[in-house]
Amino acid sequence: MQKPPEQVSEGHPTQADQAIARFLKASRQPVLLEPGEDHLALQSDNFTVEWRNGCLILQAWDDTRNLARRITGLGEEKPGRLELIVERFGKRQGQLYLIDLARGGGLETRRRGCRLVLREQFRRFLSRQFPGWKIAELSTEANLEESLSPVYPRALLRKGGSGWAALAAPPDAGAAAGALTFALLWLNYLRRRERRLTIEGLALFLAQGHQRTTCLRLPFLNPRTLRMAAFIYSEQGFEDRLDARDWGNLDTRLESCRGPFPHRAAHVEAWVERLGRFPYVESIERSDGAASLRVRGLEFARATRTELLFGLQSRAAARESNLGEIERLAAEIARLRSPEAADHDNPLYRLHPEAWLESQVRAHLEQIDPSLYPAPLCAQAPTVAGGERGVMDLLAVDRDGRLAVLELKASEDIHLPLQALDYWMRVKWHLDRGEFAERGYFPGIALRPDSPRLLLIAPALEFHPTTEVILRYFSAEIDVERIGLGVEWRKKPEVMFRMRGAEHPF
Repeated sequence: MQKPPEQVSEGHPTQADQAIARFLKASRQPVLLEPGEDHLALQSDNFTVEWRNGCLILQAWDDTRNLARRITGLGEEKPGRLELIVERFGKRQGQLYLIDLARGGGLETRRRGCRLVLREQFRRFLSRQFPGWKIAELSTEANLEESLSPVYPRALLRKGGSGWAALAAPPDAGAAAGALTFALLWLNYLRRRERRLTIEGLALFLAQGHQRTTCLRLPFLNPRTLRMAAFIYSEQGFEDRLDARDWGNLDTRLESCRGPFPHRAAHVEAWVERLGRFPYVESIERSDGAASLRVRGLEFARATRTELLFGLQSRAAARESNLGEIERLAAEIARLRSPEAADHDNPLYRLHPEAWLESQVRAHLEQIDPSLYPAPLCAQAPTVAGGERGVMDLLAVDRDGRLAVLELKASEDIHLPLQALDYWMRVKWHLDRGEFAERGYFPGIALRPDSPRLLLIAPALEFHPTTEVILRYFSAEIDVERIGLGVEWRKKPEVMFRMRGAEHPF
């Protein structure tokens, strides 16, 4: 593991690293809680806290989720409760909490109290913004059958035979990022339930400073199926309607694609060639010119122009004498991270399932979608600000020159459609400006100006049941396809179904 920086100032992530160690040592039943999501129990083999390139990264996983966050500072620290400051999508600040459930139910009491406060604020917002409308329903209760979260107060407004769905997001970045998903589910539920009402639209209330992600998504929803009104509210409890013509600027960056280093040091090139002879080692050329050496998606070494860096948690520069050690490391990863491995609870088997899925997609792309060129495939281009996204993305091009965004998810995620939209809109932005060709992507291929395709690729049983509901509200401009893979995708990704848009697979 890399050592943390020696210079420590107030609020530095090193303080958070030390606080996490103290908390875990003192806790009997620790869980990780991200606002807007269910808690995730922490055990000795399902989380890591490590330094990567000078950044403190906390990663935790279970059978359904894989969460990774960059920790930038330390918030409130109390017995049984630790607040961590994290960097989220778009470089926005968010919170992550470590809770010791063995200390009693105080947390849930506080959470419920905060929800009730927001519910009453929400009532006042609706009364002011929709005068003459009756608040026919206002709730913060969970509805698991309809995937409605208690985190978000929701309401039904009624006037005669017309209605509006409304939802408010708590004042934190995590909840705000998930608000549109739950708002669309609430709208869809009311349209099914209220047969005698015409649900005209959806009103969404977002805390000031946390509205940007949602507002950037709104222009890509279908105005024929959705009439949208967005509001921001302040800490003082005042709200204002947002102008649909000015919902923010897209923060995106497309680095130049260098291709492989043309003059990599001869000894480094020889080492890469030697390691690449093993059938389980993948050598992936990165857009920055480096070569990533992986076993089933898990990187164990990286070759730059002048050196080979190796290791899992921390990296060291290789020497000739290290090659045997590196080969043994790759072989051990291959043994433990194998479809035939007996121990599926081993951390190396469970680590980074999306990376394993990416490896399979790369190796079998023509079987997954024969219209796509198997190479080149670009990962995380353009760059999405804010670090970890929770999904793996690839950018490909089909044989007609049309770009295709591939969003990969190995486990069920209710937010997958809108997370995919976030990346798709950035690809479209750079495509519209001709930047992919200018910056060296897909050389020799004439890229069409058409909007990119969007392929959601996941195990067939891991698409969240609400996925097609959310896709129903996407703009017709977005050509979406869901590709469901067989349960044995780690052995070979067999396509079980292909569905366009919101089609139902069965």
